Amino acid sequence: MRLRPIAALSAAAVAVLLLAGCASGQGTAQPTGTAAADLCAAQAKPGEASDSVKVDGEVGKPSKATFEKPLEPKALQVSVLDEGTGDAVKPGDFVSYAMTAYNAKTGEELATVGYKPGEFLPSQLSAATVLGQVFGCGKIGERVVAAFPASDTAQSEVYVLDLLGTVPTAAWGEPQAEPAGLPKVKLADNGAPTITIPEGQDPPTATEVATLKKGDGYKVQQGDYTLIQYTGVRWSDGKTFDSTWEKNTPATLTTTQVVKGFQKALEGQTVGSQVLVVIPPAEGYGEGKINEADLKGETLVFVVDILGAQSATAGAATE
Repeated sequence: MRLRPIAALSAAAVAVLLLAGCASGQGTAQPTGTAAADLCAAQAKPGEASDSVKVDGEVGKPSKATFEKPLEPKALQVSVLDEGTGDAVKPGDFVSYAMTAYNAKTGEELATVGYKPGEFLPSQLSAATVLGQVFGCGKIGERVVAAFPASDTAQSEVYVLDLLGTVPTAAWGEPQAEPAGLPKVKLADNGAPTITIPEGQDPPTATEVATLKKGDGYKVQQGDYTLIQYTGVRWSDGKTFDSTWEKNTPATLTTTQVVKGFQKALEGQTVGSQVLVVIPPAEGYGEGKINEADLKGETLVFVVDILGAQSATAGAATE
C-alpha cells in the first residue's frame, strides 16, 4: 500500500517525487510580509474529523491516534494539538518533520516515519504546498492532526505530524583543518563558496576528497537521496560551470545518479558536512558535456554542502 504523496509526507512518495524532480528545492527567496501572511493563512481549518482524533505520545516521538471509524472528511482538515515553543517557520524555510499515518476508514496504522535519522529529506515550505497547508506558519514543536479526504488515487487518511526543526541552507558542521595541496575555499556570509585553484600546480590524477566541515548527522549510504548545495569549477581556469548557489536553490539527487567522483564525495559523509572534491576526467564527465558547458577532459573541483539525506530503503516501511 502506498501512502498519499503529499510533499514528502510518505517516504515512498518522496522517492517518486525526487525522481520526477518535484521534491525539495523550489527556491529560497526571502519572504515578504505578504508571503509570510499567506503561509499563515494557508493552514487548513479544523473540522469535525480532525477534532475527533485523540493522540497519545510526546511531540518528537511516535504517536498513537484513536478515532471513531470511519472518518470521511470532504476536504483537508487540520487541528493543532500543540502550538510549539520554537521560532515560527517562514516561506522558503526547509523543515524537518515526522509523522504517523492511519487509514481513516479502518484506523489501521500505515507507517511511522521521520523520527529516526535518514528517513526523510528536509522539505521547503510555501503556501502552495500541502506541507504548507498542514503546518502553516507554525512554531517548531508544533503537532497537528491532518484528516485527508479520499480521492481518485488515495484513500481517506489521518496523519499526526510533528514539526521538528528548520534546516540551514549551508553546511553547519565543525570546521576541519585546511587540506594541503588542494584548492582554497572562502565562504561568503550566506555560505556560498569561492574556489581558488593552486597556481601553477598540476591537478591530481585520482579523485581526492577532503572534509572542510564535519557534520554530526546521518551518514550517507550508497543510493541514498540527498539535499545539497554545490559549486563546481574547472581546474584549468577556475571558472564556475555549475552552482546551486547561483540558482538560489539546493538540489535533490541520489548518490548513484552522479559521476563517480561526485558519488565518492557524498557516500560516507554525514549530514551537516561540507566536502571539497577534486575529480579527474576519468571519474568526472570525461568527453561529455553538462549544462551546455564543455567539460571535455577537464579536472573538476566541487564544494558540496550536505543538508539532508534519506535512506534509499526508507520507503519500504510505507509499501
